[in-house]
Amino acid sequence: MTEDRTLRTSRTLPFSPEEIYGAFASPELLAAWWGPEGFSNTFEIHEFKEGGRWKFVMHAPDGTDHQNESKFEALEPNSKIVIHHDCPPNFRLTVELTAEGRETHLTWHQVFEDAQTAQAVKERAGPANEQNLDRLTRVLEKARSAV
Repeated sequence: MTEDRTLRTSRTLPFSPEEIYGAFASPELLAAWWGPEGFSNTFEIHEFKEGGRWKFVMHAPDGTDHQNESKFEALEPNSKIVIHHDCPPNFRLTVELTAEGRETHLTWHQVFEDAQTAQAVKERAGPANEQNLDRLTRVLEKARSAV
């Protein structure tokens, strides 16, 4: 049972599954939207393939740097992305993309190693995940208008 270890976010976005999947596959796009409002990223490694590493520094608005290292565990083009965050707090993030006409329903499940960790980060991670999707929406709107 993982319910007590899981955080969920879902939203229907006005983009195709291909556009959203592409925002994970492109290091330039991903760096522009990953993380809560006010954060920026410097990617060291972005191997977007199954088993590929993703190493980056997330820069907080207060100047704090947060080292991150993850692995892309599973990639199903335009459908599913599974990322294992290999540093504290350790978790597995599963992003599923379901086409709904011209839009995509995105579900975001973070499963932490234990319930205590999930509860400790819930207050911060819940709003941060929503901000991630807000930022993703803005980046994809900008990319679409640049075409």
